[in-house]
Amino acid sequence: MIVDKIIQLNNQDKARLTQFDINVDTLNAKEIWQYLASFWDFGTFRKGVSDLSGKRIITTLPENPHFPVYAYDEWKGGDWDAFSYGMDYDFYRSFFDQVRELQKNVPHPHQFGTLNTNCDWASDVWHSKNCYLSRTLLECEDLDYGFRLVKCKKSVDVTYSFELERCYDCLYCYKSYRLQHAVDCRNCLESYFLFDCRGCSNCFMSWNLRNKQYFIRNIQHTKEEYDAYIISLDLGSRSVRQELLKEFMDHIREDAFHRENYNVQVKNSTGNYLDHCNNCRECYFVEESENCVATARSLGSKDLLASFSSLKSESGYLLAMGSYSYGCMAILFSTNCRYSYYLDGCEECEYCFGCVGLRKKKYCILNKQYEKGEYEEIIEKIKNSMKANDTWGKFFPKDMSYTSYDESMAQFYYPLSADEISAQGFKLSDVIASVSEGINPNTLPDNIKDIDDIVCKTQLVCPVTTKKFGIASQELAFYKSEGIPLPLYYFDYRTLQRFTSFSSLSSFKGTCVECKKSIEHFYPDTWQYKKILCEECYKQNIA
Repeated sequence: MIVDKIIQLNNQDKARLTQFDINVDTLNAKEIWQYLASFWDFGTFRKGVSDLSGKRIITTLPENPHFPVYAYDEWKGGDWDAFSYGMDYDFYRSFFDQVRELQKNVPHPHQFGTLNTNCDWASDVWHSKNCYLSRTLLECEDLDYGFRLVKCKKSVDVTYSFELERCYDCLYCYKSYRLQHAVDCRNCLESYFLFDCRGCSNCFMSWNLRNKQYFIRNIQHTKEEYDAYIISLDLGSRSVRQELLKEFMDHIREDAFHRENYNVQVKNSTGNYLDHCNNCRECYFVEESENCVATARSLGSKDLLASFSSLKSESGYLLAMGSYSYGCMAILFSTNCRYSYYLDGCEECEYCFGCVGLRKKKYCILNKQYEKGEYEEIIEKIKNSMKANDTWGKFFPKDMSYTSYDESMAQFYYPLSADEISAQGFKLSDVIASVSEGINPNTLPDNIKDIDDIVCKTQLVCPVTTKKFGIASQELAFYKSEGIPLPLYYFDYRTLQRFTSFSSLSSFKGTCVECKKSIEHFYPDTWQYKKILCEECYKQNIA
């Protein structure tokens, strides 16, 4: 259960909100992130066609979205005019009714991302090449089944990591090479089953190490002993790996030291998974940012409040999946916009309000052009009417989400049952799950050396989700070259299990096991971690 996190705003926070004419004393971070994330489609990759040309597309949008869908290159091209859908503002109707009508009519791109090569089977991918069934990538290459990665290459099943190469089954790892089954490791290479290690090479089944080599279960060995042991393991066997993974989790629970948070090089900041941040309060999964409050999943941002998934944005409130914005409020999947409010899928717009699908426009309301003075006069009237019915400063209504809750990013971070989804007023998918026909991966040979290329033409069925999945040719080549057995489960399920096994968006009150000082940590009781330490005791034990 994810508990609410009520954040008391200070005078500096309130001053930042005055630019949006917002006056609130508190923010509920959990409620905000769950709401914003529910607008982001995290559905199954599927084949479809563009509503403009019939061109084949691959998208994670649902089968029947409530708006037209164009191939991204067509959406960005010049064969349609977003102004043709423009509407005169009607002060006898609510603002959200009018922008909802506009959203239903204006075409949306089948996916977001630019400057990619051979990344059709991917979503939210930017400046990348040869990435397959992956989501949220920046400057990546030759990846299969990645999620939230920056500058990673030639890897499979890696999640929330930066600058990895030839890695497998890694979470929250940085600048490493040929790691397999690693969590929270940096500057490591040629190692297996590592937790919280730095600067290590040729290590196996170890934790909390610093600048070590040839360690097995945290015990020093010679190079010859280490090499002989690795050869003896037969790591290409699925059954061997499963037993080792169980042992790895036991060591993490019983033996590893856990510092109270995962923050690295932060100043005056609170939250978890913060990296090189300054003055960030109650933020999670944020890197290289400053002066942010109640913000999750952000890189290179400044002065944000109550936002989810922003890239290099500044001075914003209620940003959802936006990038390179400045001075904006309540924008959804919009890029390079300034001083704008309530935008959906807009690019390079300034001083726009309640617009959908506009590109390189200025002084527009509901996709209709105005002169500067007239724009400002109408906006003030709209703002006053929204304040009167208490909708100013609220995000878009739930029914304007691109997808259902159970097929959204919110289900990834905040999983709910069907009854809970309906009770909370989110959209629920009407897709009926069916048992797929295919082969259970458990029936395939145990060892990767016994797998031949025919498996790439075989339909596998996940024993947990019953979803179909396959083994791509480049994926099989990677497994064979690195001695990795075939996966058993559907790729999104693997990502979810990897992420949720180690990541929490909630904090908990606890006690340092050594000095007995009260601490706030991020490890639920269900994880059964035995050695949770305050920052000072952690440093003493790891140094």
